Amino acid sequence: MSNQSSGLSEFKNLVGIKFQLYNSLFTSLPFHRIEKTGIFLSLLLTYCEEGYHKKLSPVQIIDDFFSKHSPEGTDREKADILFRFVQYVERQVVLFDALEDAAFTSVNDMGGAGSLKHLSSEIVQYNKEKELREKLRDYAVRLVLTAHPTQFYPGPVLGIINDLSRAVIENNAAQINTFMQQLGKTPFLKKQKPTPFDEAVSLIWYLENVFYHAAGKILSALKNQFPEAVADQNPVIQMGFWPGGDRDGNPFVKTATTLKVAESLREAILRCYYFDVRRLKRRLTFKEVDLIIADLEEQLYQELFEPKPEAPLKIQDMLTAMGKIREILIYQNNGLFLNLVENFISKLRIFGLHFATLDLRQDSSVHIKVLKAVQEREKPFPNNYESLSEAEKIKVLSNLKPLAETPFDDELVNDTLDSIRSVKKIQEKNGPQGCNRYIISQCNSALNMMEVYGLFLLGGWKKETLPIDIIPLFETVEDLHNAAGIMATLYTHEDYRAHLKMRNNTQTIMVGFSDGTKDGGYLMANWGIYKAKEELTRISDQHGIGVVFFDGRGGPPARGGGKTHRFYASLGKNIANKEIQLTIQGQTVSSNFGTVDSAQFNIEQLVHAGIANDLFSARKVTLNQEEESLMGEMAEISYRSYTELRDHPDFMEYLNEVSPLQFYSETNIGSRPSKRKNSGKMEFKDLRAIPFVGSWSQLKQNVTGYHGVGTALQEMEKKSKWQQVKQLYANSPYFKTLLDNSEMAMKKCFFPLTESFSRDPRFGKIWALIYNEFELTKKFIFKLSGKQELMSDYPIEQLSIQMRERIVLPLSTIQQYAIVKFREAEKSGSPMKEVYEKLIIRCSFGVINAARNSA
Repeated sequence: MSNQSSGLSEFKNLVGIKFQLYNSLFTSLPFHRIEKTGIFLSLLLTYCEEGYHKKLSPVQIIDDFFSKHSPEGTDREKADILFRFVQYVERQVVLFDALEDAAFTSVNDMGGAGSLKHLSSEIVQYNKEKELREKLRDYAVRLVLTAHPTQFYPGPVLGIINDLSRAVIENNAAQINTFMQQLGKTPFLKKQKPTPFDEAVSLIWYLENVFYHAAGKILSALKNQFPEAVADQNPVIQMGFWPGGDRDGNPFVKTATTLKVAESLREAILRCYYFDVRRLKRRLTFKEVDLIIADLEEQLYQELFEPKPEAPLKIQDMLTAMGKIREILIYQNNGLFLNLVENFISKLRIFGLHFATLDLRQDSSVHIKVLKAVQEREKPFPNNYESLSEAEKIKVLSNLKPLAETPFDDELVNDTLDSIRSVKKIQEKNGPQGCNRYIISQCNSALNMMEVYGLFLLGGWKKETLPIDIIPLFETVEDLHNAAGIMATLYTHEDYRAHLKMRNNTQTIMVGFSDGTKDGGYLMANWGIYKAKEELTRISDQHGIGVVFFDGRGGPPARGGGKTHRFYASLGKNIANKEIQLTIQGQTVSSNFGTVDSAQFNIEQLVHAGIANDLFSARKVTLNQEEESLMGEMAEISYRSYTELRDHPDFMEYLNEVSPLQFYSETNIGSRPSKRKNSGKMEFKDLRAIPFVGSWSQLKQNVTGYHGVGTALQEMEKKSKWQQVKQLYANSPYFKTLLDNSEMAMKKCFFPLTESFSRDPRFGKIWALIYNEFELTKKFIFKLSGKQELMSDYPIEQLSIQMRERIVLPLSTIQQYAIVKFREAEKSGSPMKEVYEKLIIRCSFGVINAARNSA
């Protein structure tokens, strides 16, 4: 039996059957009316499935249900019943999540393709130890946790999922029953928006409980297998952190927040070390080592509870102490418990005293505003600065002197300058890795980069010792197109080039998938990033700079998610592969890295992708010239198809009227506003990618994951290039992964939910435009793959999606019903308007959570 069919069988037993079994527990929970709710919800699901088959609308389905089961009920009473259904489904989704987490090691082949075990056997088999040692000198995987609002579970519910999973693994029926009761009583709704610090605290939980253990295990295993290959200076795995440092579009992040988060990260890693040392102390009871470990325990305790600012604990002192213990174990105690010591040393090297590097990020327009305010008061620039050329402005910015720390009238100006000064404080306490990256959103020019360089000089830093990586973020189709030219300007600038020399001649460049997809559609966004990376690699090589790409990826394929490791494994030598850096956002944190097992599996897949790509791939380029030409042509065609939809006069009105877009900011899942500007009308350009993509996903239309792909494939067939496309699909892992991810987005579509709009006089045409492209894409993907089902290459995930979509079908139906009723109440001035609004928002939680990577 193949690993895949074995995994599918395990999934059916451990998730499918157990879900039915434990789901029945809900109906026997000792809560008011819960049994009746479960029974009626099953009936509603049947009404939904049969109703959509008969082409009924959500309103007709819900009305039919109530006419049979609550004919005398008032609107308020009916809404109360629907709220109970929503609460019930929310808990069903949590149960399904917990069962999937519990089954992870049985369903996935933990030692199979893409694992470290698999990598080790390949290295030995092909005698690649020397090449591995060379690769690991500077190769790393950096996972950057971000607070982007795609996580709808509050902290207590995440804790229950964790505990419930453990109880399921242990088959502890009594505990399972207790946790299900706890789940029934625990509120899912967040009454208030989280603060940026709240977001940081929730993600630090994952650092302490998941990444700390998973990363340590991976590095220890690598060192154990290839002791000569892993350099002490490069621990292979790095963690990054955005909550508290990411100011872009979030006015609630202040310098005080940044410093507080940095301190919390330091305290969290010290706590982890303290508990580990206490556990080690119980094993290391031998002569000499007992005294060293007891002394280290005392130092950690003091640093945590009675810190002495004049004599802070240093990571090097801890490494020295553990190094002595290691030597004594090897030479005097037969290496007893050496594995535990090695594991702890690995953690010290990965996490230092910073735990994760706190990145700072701000929009380029803010930097321009700050410099303008500085010029008005301090006059550090020539009076004709505004009329200077870009090159002349850059020269001025390269030679700025520190400002006096006198406050400005504008709070944003003060905070921007204070955030730059705060880097020194963080580095002093958390080490150089504590905060050493500044990311510029909307980076449109070399001048935008040098404006940040100039701000650091104004903030008191000396250009000769500036310990900061200045990172441009390129996102839109146009920005990606111009990226190479911008970097070429910087690489030839004397001061910036001297700065790069201090930074190990390495330039990190961030590329964003989200705004690119929103701007240009799925295929063009991915193609634009590919071409930009290819050109940036060439330009950087030409100037002797090692370029590192930092991918701003979200959960769904439309935002760079999906089969991420396969993308990295598919790249040829024409795309720099020095490190793999990517953001891990919202739901992706809990779904892919929610347990130590799943985190270890997914981190290993990424580590393997970058190493195997270099050591075993015969591909000199990702795509040859003919394939690039074909891909470019398809991207252009898909772009035209997507922009035809995007620029349709009814596009924004359709999304606003039919989806829950306008209610996104009321969900209280993130501290950041859902629009870039506070204008009343919802404008496409001001809309953030997360609510944009998330709204399409709740509509079950997922436009941004496939729109334009079908038209591009059809056009290729018309141009007699179908055979070339088939060869590309068969020979290019890059193109195959792109379409696999598109299939995932399509698998989560359900057009019967909104089919009633096909008959709507306002929105009929735009609905048909979207639906026809979906059907066209599906038709040509089947023609290309020879399959008759979406995601048939991934049967476990296919079944998981099918089960999850069925669980939330009543929720999607209730949400659409509530949106229609809300519009009616809005027109009539009915007091039920607020009730329906709450119902729409509550439905969002379950629908998004069930999809696991939908926003």
